[in-house]
Amino acid sequence: MLLTAKYVIPITSPYIEDGAVLVRDDEILDLGTASQLKDKYPMEEVRDFGLAALMPGFVDVHTHLGYTALRGMFGDLPYAEWKRQVLHTEPFFTEEDWIDSARIGALEAVASGITTIADISASGVSLVPAKEMGLRARVYYEVLTTQKEHAEDAVRDGVEKIERWKNEYGSDLLDFGLAPGPVYGCHPSVFQAIADVAIEKNISVAMHLAGSQEEEDFIRYGSSPFGVHVSEHEQLASAYPPWLPAGTSPVSYVSNWGILDVPGILAIHSVHVADRDIGILRDKDVRIGYCPRINAKLGMGSAPLEKFWAAGLTIGLGTDSPAVDTTDMIDEMRIGLMITRATSSERFVQASAKNALHMATIGSAQALGIEDKVGSLEPGKQADIIAIDLHNSHQNPTTDPESAVIYTANQDNVKMTMVAGRILYDNFVHVSGCDRDAIVDRARALRVRIREEVSDDALRKSLIEH
Repeated sequence: MLLTAKYVIPITSPYIEDGAVLVRDDEILDLGTASQLKDKYPMEEVRDFGLAALMPGFVDVHTHLGYTALRGMFGDLPYAEWKRQVLHTEPFFTEEDWIDSARIGALEAVASGITTIADISASGVSLVPAKEMGLRARVYYEVLTTQKEHAEDAVRDGVEKIERWKNEYGSDLLDFGLAPGPVYGCHPSVFQAIADVAIEKNISVAMHLAGSQEEEDFIRYGSSPFGVHVSEHEQLASAYPPWLPAGTSPVSYVSNWGILDVPGILAIHSVHVADRDIGILRDKDVRIGYCPRINAKLGMGSAPLEKFWAAGLTIGLGTDSPAVDTTDMIDEMRIGLMITRATSSERFVQASAKNALHMATIGSAQALGIEDKVGSLEPGKQADIIAIDLHNSHQNPTTDPESAVIYTANQDNVKMTMVAGRILYDNFVHVSGCDRDAIVDRARALRVRIREEVSDDALRKSLIEH
């Protein structure tokens, strides 16, 4: 099939006006101007998207789809208190609740032009909707223990878990990795144990790192809300170890435990990093998961994007927890650019629409080590393609389609999403075969129930019962 549109944005080469992409089965075979490809392939079926931009699907390097049902429940809270409130809700979710919550997140991802997700959880709830809807996904099993003597067993259990996931869910679209729990909630032996097994078995690793001032203070000084705010509930407090201050930054701390030596490790957030930390990240070839909206909304800070670019780091874009904001990669790009321009002393060196699109597509693919498959429109790559409608009046006339996508579009302008040659979302309608209305109804009922059940009294009762 020939997909044609006013603009084709390959990402790794200049955009093509009145362009076309040839897709057969799950691959891209050719691209160029529509007139050239129609002459070259006269018998090919043509699908014309009109005044739209065809481009590679977005690669979301970090999300937690299982929390989608919590969106809007915790208002304008700072990070540490928001984290506490999220912990409060977890005892009230059944296994099917988690899956339904992840399903609603996956629906939104598909409708937002996201074709690849990278999700961290201890339950793998995103695997079910990813497989059901045809998303490309990497799911990281989260390893969390505060006890040194349990570290190796916990990591061994994690390896066994992802092997079971491979057997149950494995496909060309799904792969798996390991992720240590939060730096402030893990015994450091976990980092070394993960590093050892990941290097030996070539397992992908991602971790939250240097995401908040609370984490920085906890690691450096041994004192922050993470050390005290959960003490009111003994079971929740057990997630946090007695702490001796390390006297150093989170980046330096985990580097001392070997985990940054894992090839291709993804460090999510990396907000509170000094120049020395950036040097460590560069020297270790650590990839960055940039999540500007959640960092801003929860008051976590702003990652030094210009310094990352200057250091030559590989940077991918993530939407993070859908409990906080929409799963909208276009909004993520736009806000990330604006924050960088407003706060950086090097405001307009690399903070451009072109580089933002690069970060959300091929940059994110590089951050996950899958750039040979996705992230750009090139012959031989997988046909993960989206169409973004540019008909709206505020987008016309369009003289630069890359800027139009970044500055005038949003997730509601995505009109088609294709993964591996299969259309999942077409003309603003889900066509993957999932029962969208039933999923939305169950998620709505779940939100109502969780809102009614989550209170301090209900939490205490639940903890006693469990």
